[in-house]
Amino acid sequence: MLSQTLILEIGIAVILVTLVGLFANKLKFSVIPFFIIIGMVLGQHAPQIGHIDLTFTESKPFIDFMGRLGVLFLLFYLGLEFSVGRLIKSGKSIVTGGSVYVLLNFCSGLLLGYLMGLPFKETMVLCGIMTSSSTAIVAKVLTDLKRTANPETEVIMGMIMFDDLFIAMHISFLSGLILTGSSSVWAVAGTSLLALGFILIFLILGRKLIPFIDRLLDVNSSELFILIIFSILFLVAGFSETIHVAEAIGALMAGLVLADSRYIKKIEAMVLPYKDFFGAMFFFSFGLSIDIFSLGGAVMWASIAAFVTIFFNLISGYFATKFAGVKRRTTFDIGFTLAARGEFSIIMANIGKAGALLPVIQSFVVVYVLILSILAPLLTKESRNIWDRIFGKDKKVVKAVKTLSDLENRQS
Repeated sequence: MLSQTLILEIGIAVILVTLVGLFANKLKFSVIPFFIIIGMVLGQHAPQIGHIDLTFTESKPFIDFMGRLGVLFLLFYLGLEFSVGRLIKSGKSIVTGGSVYVLLNFCSGLLLGYLMGLPFKETMVLCGIMTSSSTAIVAKVLTDLKRTANPETEVIMGMIMFDDLFIAMHISFLSGLILTGSSSVWAVAGTSLLALGFILIFLILGRKLIPFIDRLLDVNSSELFILIIFSILFLVAGFSETIHVAEAIGALMAGLVLADSRYIKKIEAMVLPYKDFFGAMFFFSFGLSIDIFSLGGAVMWASIAAFVTIFFNLISGYFATKFAGVKRRTTFDIGFTLAARGEFSIIMANIGKAGALLPVIQSFVVVYVLILSILAPLLTKESRNIWDRIFGKDKKVVKAVKTLSDLENRQS
C-alpha cells in the first residue's frame, strides 16, 4: 500500500531539482551536473525529517520511471532535431571529422579499459561512455556563447550527428552483448544485425508513412495531436525493446522519421516541455542511485579519462578543420565543445548496471561526466583566448551570429 506522503516526496524532489536548476541558470552554466549532484547528496545517506524521507526510498521507483521516460524524450527530441534529410546534406563534415572523432575516442576507451584491467563487456561500455558527446550541453554552450551560426559550428553539428548515429549502433550492440545474456559471438552478432536491420527498415518505411502520419496529425485538437505523437513514440520504443533493441534507439528512430513531417515545428513545441521535465528527472534519478562515498576509487581513472578525452578531441578538431576547410584557429572551439559528456554516457552506464556489470562503471561515469560537463563549457568559453595565447591572434575574426535558425538556413 502506498504511503500518504508519496506525492509529497515527488513534489519535494521536483522542487529541489527546480532550485538547483535556477541556481545553475543564474551561474549561466549547464544544469546537468547540478541535477546529478543534488541526487547524490540526497540519495542513500540523506536524513529523514519527520514524515519526509529525503532518500526518497518509497518514491524512488516512480522517480526512476520518470527518468526512464526522460531517456525516451531526450532521444526522441534529438531525432526531431536531426532529420534524415539533414543528415544526408551534412555529408563531408559528418563522414570525415566524425569518423576521426569516433575512432580516437573509442580507441581511448579501449586503452583505458586495458589499463584498468576491465573485462570485455565493461570495456565496451567504457568505450561508449568515452565516445558519446553530450548533445544537450553542446547545444546550450553554442547558444549561450552566440556561436551557433559560425562556420565551425556547422562542423561541430555534423560531427555530433555522426557521433549520435554511432552511439545508436553501439547501444544496440551493448544491448545484444549485455542485456540478452548471450555468451555466443554469433548470438551477439545476430542481435546487432537485427538492430541494424530494424533501424534501416524503420527509416525507409517510416519516411514512406510520413504522408499518412501527416493526415492523422491534421486535427484541430491539441489533445489528439499530442496523443498521436505519444502513441508513435511509445509503440516504436516498446516494440524495439521486445526485439532486444534498446528502447532509446526506438525513440530516436521515431524522432528521425517525424522530423520530416510538415508539422515538425508543432511537434517540437509540444514535446519540448516533456523533454525538459523528464530529462531533468533522469539526471536526478541517476544521482539518487549513486552512493557518494563509493566514488573515491574512480576519481583517478575518471580524471585521466577526462584529460585523454580533451586531448583526443583537440586532435579531432584539428583534422575537422582540415577536412571542412575552416580556419585552423577553430581547432580549440571544436575540440573543447565536443568534450562535454552527459546524457548518452549515463544511458550506457545504465545498460551496464542493468546487466550487473562491475559497479566501478557507475562510479567512473559519475566523476567523468561531472568533470567534463563542468570543464568543457569553461574551456569552450575561453577557447579563443587559449588559442591566441599559444599561437597568437589572427588578423581577421569571424563575427558571431546569434540564432540557431541562421545556421539551419545556411545548411538548407
